[in-house]
Amino acid sequence: QVQLVQSGGGLVQTGGSLRLSCTAYGGAFSINTMDWHRQAPGKQRDLVATITSEGVTNYVDSVKGRFTVSLDNAKNTMYLQMNSLKPEDTATYYCNASGLYYTGTYYSEFNSWGQGTQVSVST
Repeated sequence: QVQLVQSGGGLVQTGGSLRLSCTAYGGAFSINTMDWHRQAPGKQRDLVATITSEGVTNYVDSVKGRFTVSLDNAKNTMYLQMNSLKPEDTATYYCNASGLYYTGTYYSEFNSWGQGTQVSVST
């Protein structure tokens, strides 16, 4: 199966910047779409940004103009550059990927989640 490993995150003051990374591992696979989601304490997990393997991106309105999602296909790594951070951006951020992986005999769909990384924005 395909596994996702996240890095980045931390504590930053309002207006600061952080970059998150999410790398996919696991044999022969192809990614269709990768997403960033976030979950604040006591709230549901929400979609933040999406990028396809062709580089088509989409953002939730609350982060448009501040966050940028990118994908390095050669490294199977997705990034989330977060600028002008606000306290309401505080959450655990999760990456998600979907696509196809080769089992050795056939291709099968996968959908995997990263382990999550904390982003905290202080006032």
